[in-house]
Amino acid sequence: MGAIADIFRLHGPAYRAKFEARMLPSHLRAMQAIEACRTEALGGHVYYCEACQKSQSRYHSCKNRHCPTCQHDTAYQWLTQQRELLLPVPYFLVTFTLPEGLREVAQSHQHSLYTLLFRSSAVALQKLAGDPRFIGGTLGPDPLL
Repeated sequence: MGAIADIFRLHGPAYRAKFEARMLPSHLRAMQAIEACRTEALGGHVYYCEACQKSQSRYHSCKNRHCPTCQHDTAYQWLTQQRELLLPVPYFLVTFTLPEGLREVAQSHQHSLYTLLFRSSAVALQKLAGDPRFIGGTLGPDPLL
């Protein structure tokens, strides 16, 4: 049982009672799927060993793409593939955040606002990289521009 599933099972009903009206339907579905993952709610199979006379239940998984229990192996494989693509050069993490006033708009217009954020972030990084005081060159091609 994963920690996120445990937290959702313990606090999910109270959280939804308070915030469900403001939650995106996709977030609500993911939360409910993770709560039900590998529990009686999704059914399962009972395996019986005649040699030791014991039975064991195995419950079905939710298969939700956001579930850390279901997607652990897939995520690990993806991460391994991404690491193989890295060049043997130093990398830098750059974080862009939304001003507080835009966060509520972003929640209800995620696709549009985050597309703008990523495009403007890419332009800003290209401009910064072109400045001879910093990198003085160009970054890799940006598929968003």
